[in-house]
Amino acid sequence: MAKDAASGNHNSGRDSGRDSDRDSGRDFERRSYVTRGLAELLPGLTRAVYKKRSPAGALLMSEWAAIVGPRLAEETLPKRLSGSVLTIACSGPMAMELQHLSASLIERINTHAGRKLVEKLRFVQEPVAPPRPAPPRRVVEAVPIAGMPPGELNDALARLRAAMKGK
Repeated sequence: MAKDAASGNHNSGRDSGRDSDRDSGRDFERRSYVTRGLAELLPGLTRAVYKKRSPAGALLMSEWAAIVGPRLAEETLPKRLSGSVLTIACSGPMAMELQHLSASLIERINTHAGRKLVEKLRFVQEPVAPPRPAPPRRVVEAVPIAGMPPGELNDALARLRAAMKGK
């Protein structure tokens, strides 16, 4: 007891295990049993994904044809959005044309995004391959489900099974 008083440790014997865990350098988080909203949990889950590609960059990549139009979409490809600089891959002659259209292109991109997303365009001369068409799907005939009474449900399930086999 005198030793505890000298060291300033006035805890009873039941707390000594907890203090040794704290002293050993292990960090223990307090567990909260309160329901948390989805908006509070999502940033921690998506942080690693968004370090590689931002949501705004993904929006530009997926909706590029709608933003710039079909003619420019065939000859250009957005490569990277870094800060407020958008890198676009295109052929040499197209880079020259896009340089003249850059102000209107930036305006179209920002209007589509709903905020000032891009301030500058950077052009990289790369051959842009046209998108490959999807392979043809196999056609599988819908066969009614055995053991089910005929009707709309049986027909719908038969079509679903045929579509799944056709992939």
